[in-house]
Amino acid sequence: MSAHGDHDLGHTVAGWTGTSIGALGSTVLGAAVVTASPAVLWLGVAIVVLAALTCWILHLAGWGKATGPRPPALQGWRTRDTGARLGHPGCLGCRLAGRGGARALPAGRRPHAPGPRAGVVRANGRGAEPAPR
Repeated sequence: MSAHGDHDLGHTVAGWTGTSIGALGSTVLGAAVVTASPAVLWLGVAIVVLAALTCWILHLAGWGKATGPRPPALQGWRTRDTGARLGHPGCLGCRLAGRGGARALPAGRRPHAPGPRAGVVRANGRGAEPAPR
């Protein structure tokens, strides 16, 4: 058992990487304030922006987690999130990436591909019959 009990605090590769780069950027920003250097200030701002982008990209690649607790077997910080490809419900990062925040499917299930629509002619010349009224 960890020092935090059985809580899923969101320790992920995306979280640790983004936080580490963000801490470096904050340190550079602090140095810019002490030295009164505009160049170092902009460097610090660029590093903080890089931290946010890195965290977002890693989240989209499956190295983050969805909102809420994960099952105990999936709470390790190096556990990959297989539902990230479809998007997480209510996730701003997934919506910004155009994933729509669709519900993730259970492991082993694939998204259902829609069948042919009524009146569509296929390459072999046969089409789907319209449904009777």
